[in-house]
Amino acid sequence: MIDVEHWAEIRRLHFVVGLSIKEICRRTGRNRSTVRRAVRSEAPPAYRRPPVASKLDPYKEEVHRLLGAEPRMPATRIRELIVEAGYSGGRTILDDYLREVRPLFAPPPRTFQRTLYRPGEICQFDVWEPSRPIPVGHGQERRGFVVVGCLGYSRAGAGALIFSKRAEDILTAITRCLWRLGGLPGTLVWDREGALHAGGGRPTEPFAALCGRLRIGWRFCEPADPQAKGLVERLQGYMETSFEPGRSFANEIDFQDQLDSWFDTRANLRTHRALRCRPVDRLGEDLAQMAPLAGELPDLDVRIVLRVPPDPFVRIDTCDYSLDPRRVGQRVEVRVGQRQISAVVLGTGEIAAAHRRSYARHRTITDFEHRRPLRAGPPGRAEPEVEQRPLARYDALIPA
Repeated sequence: MIDVEHWAEIRRLHFVVGLSIKEICRRTGRNRSTVRRAVRSEAPPAYRRPPVASKLDPYKEEVHRLLGAEPRMPATRIRELIVEAGYSGGRTILDDYLREVRPLFAPPPRTFQRTLYRPGEICQFDVWEPSRPIPVGHGQERRGFVVVGCLGYSRAGAGALIFSKRAEDILTAITRCLWRLGGLPGTLVWDREGALHAGGGRPTEPFAALCGRLRIGWRFCEPADPQAKGLVERLQGYMETSFEPGRSFANEIDFQDQLDSWFDTRANLRTHRALRCRPVDRLGEDLAQMAPLAGELPDLDVRIVLRVPPDPFVRIDTCDYSLDPRRVGQRVEVRVGQRQISAVVLGTGEIAAAHRRSYARHRTITDFEHRRPLRAGPPGRAEPEVEQRPLARYDALIPA
């Protein structure tokens, strides 16, 4: 048997130089049969081992049966079962064979197509959880969530920090993201978040009410289908590698300020790999097709109507906030915002409380102006007279 180099040389002499087989034999010293086979062979010579029966061959039908019943059955378990039937081969033979035939029994893989979005068409949303708790003051930290929005066409993003997944908090974060982006898209895309999805692809009443007020549509992804909102998923991955590492936060306000700055100076100004341009370069086209904002943010604060109790405090998220003690017995409306807790007297509109909201737990927050009426006691009752003794009496009682 000749090697590939000599095979190529024989064919060159015959087909290019035009030598006869007899002359080639004389020049190369090869016999006539070898030269003739080289001239007639279209493929280079190769060493081929004769097929040898594998120890796995008698058990391949059983392997096929096991895979047909359970395509994801582990190779270790398959080997245990065929060993009981008499298989004496090694693990490598079986692993190589399973790697080849398992895809034939598995369900067909899901394929994806590249989706293109029109300007102003959609904004994808998701809830991202930072890897570390957020400082909230008074030596405390709390688990936080960031509602992240990403426009489909420009890939411009925005985020808002919240501390619960209640509907009022998520909806407030949605509107803040939209106001940061600068317009209202045609559709909001969400997964089946419990506070927004009522089941069967239907929105909850608070979410439907917000979409109706903003005049935008909604779309819920199918269950366990994160690829349907891959734009915001990739933005969240970028936040995990670019925003979080190496940062520290004083409190929740500092976190939000740093997040806004990161979107403005980093995320929306980077060159996007898929777009080959910056999201801010496309944002103008998005905004041109989006509905304009309606001025101020929608009022989504929770309101609680109560009668001021003798102990004039109202509890919001484990914290007690003082109410004006002079309003005891009157009905007030307490407004719970993301940054402030306020209360007004129904009918007169007088302010009964105004506090900065605290996200630290189990605190009692009392306004300084509310302390004086508390010390004074009920109206009409005079302060008790307390005798003031001269200090000389105490000196007489204490021996020198």
